[in-house]
Amino acid sequence: MLTGAIRSQVDQIWNAFWSGGVSNPLSVIEQITYLLFIKRLDDLHTLEERKAEALGQPMARRIFPEGTDERGRAYEDMRWSRFLNFEPRDMMTVVDEHVFPFLRDLGEQGSSYGTHMRDARLGIPNPNLLAKVVQMLNDIPMDDRDTKGDVYEYMLGKIASAGQNGQFRTPRHIISLMVHLMRPTPEDVICDPAAGTCGFLIAAGEYLRDNHPEMLRDDRLRQHFHTQMFHGHDFDATMLRIGAMNMTLHGVENPDISYRDSLAEEHGAEVGSYSLILANPPFAGSLDYDTTAKDLLKIVKTKKTELLFVALFLRLLRTGGRAAVIVPDGVLFGSSKAHKEIRRMLVEDHKLEAIIKLPSGVFRPYAGVSCAIVLFTRTGVGGTGNVWFHDMQADGFSLDDKRTPLLDADKLGPVPATALSPEDHAKNNLPDILTRWASLEAEAERPRTAQSFLVPAADIIATGSWDLSLNRYKETEHEEIDHQPPAEIIAELRAIEAEITEGLNRLEEMLG
Repeated sequence: MLTGAIRSQVDQIWNAFWSGGVSNPLSVIEQITYLLFIKRLDDLHTLEERKAEALGQPMARRIFPEGTDERGRAYEDMRWSRFLNFEPRDMMTVVDEHVFPFLRDLGEQGSSYGTHMRDARLGIPNPNLLAKVVQMLNDIPMDDRDTKGDVYEYMLGKIASAGQNGQFRTPRHIISLMVHLMRPTPEDVICDPAAGTCGFLIAAGEYLRDNHPEMLRDDRLRQHFHTQMFHGHDFDATMLRIGAMNMTLHGVENPDISYRDSLAEEHGAEVGSYSLILANPPFAGSLDYDTTAKDLLKIVKTKKTELLFVALFLRLLRTGGRAAVIVPDGVLFGSSKAHKEIRRMLVEDHKLEAIIKLPSGVFRPYAGVSCAIVLFTRTGVGGTGNVWFHDMQADGFSLDDKRTPLLDADKLGPVPATALSPEDHAKNNLPDILTRWASLEAEAERPRTAQSFLVPAADIIATGSWDLSLNRYKETEHEEIDHQPPAEIIAELRAIEAEITEGLNRLEEMLG
């Protein structure tokens, strides 16, 4: 966890950009990403130097070649540790005219760490701002992986807090919940077809480090973790750069973070490639048939991106592969033929396991759309038994635009550091969701008036539309009303009745 001092240093960097004329938060994080990448190259080169010196051998791999570039500048001057000490104008010249062309050249050569730098450009407008930011970044203590990752995540949080680009970030505690529900294993091959800043992939990696530390002591599994486990796709080059740097700073050496329009390109080479998909894809409305991958249209004929993404997940998963994905509520109860068909496939052709309804304020202030987490396994032969429905009421934060924490930091998230009281659980349902998910047998005893319950597949099929909306199956608990009036009222009424009877008797005597 970041200290207040480090947060303050990051804030100062951010403020320096703003006061220096770079006000777009996405541009700020992109420029910081470039600079961190340049710093990382120098760190790698230094590591190789020390290794060669310790072994008494020539360097096995040089990041910065010997000699000079085509403009006559020594490659040695392009190292972070060298230009850090240059005066601002010379630093600007070196970084803009030599380092960035070097980065672009790395990208053109297909270097694993330079792939997303092919169109890198310095966007810092003046030498003094560049020198200031370089020095500030250098002063932040980022010696270990945890701190590097936390610093970058804190910076990415500023994208969300700025408002315009917050759609790129799914709340981290919701991502963590989905990862814990899926429980990734060291053998998994994980994909997010709409990766953005790679939050799902990073959370999966951190889960594996925490729960399977022995993985990194096994040569085969360690190689798998660093080069074959993580796959992220996006069609925004800026997001790819940010996501790739995010993975790097979280200690994944060579993930597959690649440019791809997931709904437009054919997926023949990827069919059945992944054992786990974690995603919250963007739902932009409709696509033209002409721009949509034909292999997806064979699964479900629609222009709706939310349905096409579900079809894509089924296409990419191998048999037995699992998925935890966020979908808008319309996927669960939409009445079109395509909506019904995609639900029918999940229930009858594969194994639908759970629907977790999210509070409508989870994505505020950027979107108020109601969504749900859908958990399923690709089987191709059915297998849906009971589907678990959960009505999440609280995620630990206020559901208004401010999204203020309702509990202390150690009581937030799906696996809080401090045990929650019943009152705390009412403000943060996430730990209880994991507990119930781990013991679904007990859920069979819960009535449909409870917060979570099981619904047999036969009941879902019987709707005729394979309706998956929680409200279709949730029952309201009616309070039993006692129609008997209180005893004192009964006694009073009887006394009045006796008085009336006595009065009638006297009247009869008088008239008789």
